[in-house]
Amino acid sequence: MTSSHSPNKFPPSLVSTHFLRLLRVSPLFFLLLLLHNVTPAASHTKGLRPGRHPATNATTRYNYTEQEFMRWVAFVGGLNHSVFSAARNRLFPSYTLVVDKNPAAGDFTSIQDAIDSLPAVNYVRVVIKVHAGVYTEKVSIPPMKSFITIEGAGADSTIVQWGDTADTPGPKGLPLGTYGSATFAANSPYFVAKNITFKNTAPLPPPGAMGKQAVAFRISADTAAFYGCKFLGAQDTLYDQLGRHYYKDCYIEGSVDFIFGNGLSLFDGCQVHAIAQLTGALTAQGRKSMLEDTGFSFVNCRITGSGALYLGRAWGPFSRVVFAYTYMDNIIIPRGWHDWDDPNRDLTVFYGQYKCTGPGAGFTGRVAWSRELTDDEAKPFLSLSFIDGSEWINL
Repeated sequence: MTSSHSPNKFPPSLVSTHFLRLLRVSPLFFLLLLLHNVTPAASHTKGLRPGRHPATNATTRYNYTEQEFMRWVAFVGGLNHSVFSAARNRLFPSYTLVVDKNPAAGDFTSIQDAIDSLPAVNYVRVVIKVHAGVYTEKVSIPPMKSFITIEGAGADSTIVQWGDTADTPGPKGLPLGTYGSATFAANSPYFVAKNITFKNTAPLPPPGAMGKQAVAFRISADTAAFYGCKFLGAQDTLYDQLGRHYYKDCYIEGSVDFIFGNGLSLFDGCQVHAIAQLTGALTAQGRKSMLEDTGFSFVNCRITGSGALYLGRAWGPFSRVVFAYTYMDNIIIPRGWHDWDDPNRDLTVFYGQYKCTGPGAGFTGRVAWSRELTDDEAKPFLSLSFIDGSEWINL
């Protein structure tokens, strides 16, 4: 990389400690930045509101690009996205795009078109307002398009839906798998969703069916927040794959393992609704090692629905889930938890309850390897500090 690097492109005044660190970490990332910042495409400004377009004069554009590039270098140099490290929610001023089924009423008619209009590397808060309607599309946010907010007109009014399952053939004819089945996939940091429904329309599979995992939403990045959203599906509805996440006043519906993954996530005031025909499971948390700082915490939530429901299955050998101050309907199986038919996991999982209520909340009958938490044991799971929320959540 150094031998082909032209000194005329970047004079010594542009080389900073942050820049060098970025270059060492990811040459591909550097190349994308170079293409994006030195040669800005006209499509980068598509759909922007008046007053947000860069200057068109060549000299002004060069100075603008150089300044913005160095702001980006300084900004990213201070970030260290990891569930083990501090997050810094430093945002530049935002702008808004509008999605509407009626072309005359918005900037775009699909959510994916609005996302595609953004720069390959995005570092400003972009609010995509999605007007009421049913948007039948499969949506994916690339890893470098950070700071995107998707805001609906209300979870009952704005719906994004698709119907892929794990065994749906992909572009090359191979099954998509659970990961690829998602209706909406967010792969970049600092994602926010408000007042919108994410739905997988695949029908509820019969018990024991194979390849019918159908994800409504997959979050595969750090520092994401969801407010007043609905997640509708059956098996594997919400794939909370990795990173720190906050769910506030959301509704999550499914049958088997319908909140699963290896994220570090707080569910605050959410309703979790089972639609299992026979036996189902609410969570399948995938913590693989005692060194991983991941797990799910449900605080002030409600569990309702049909069927007989496990609170969780030990998808990972060190699976960690806590329910606190949560109402549990009578659908909860008295044992509470399932070890994925691996008794060795009984010794390593962390499953707990704290001051829960309702006919399904009784601790009598729970498996011996679950816990009724003390005040001190429960404390780390009860507030935003569980996900380092004070560092990145703007309430």
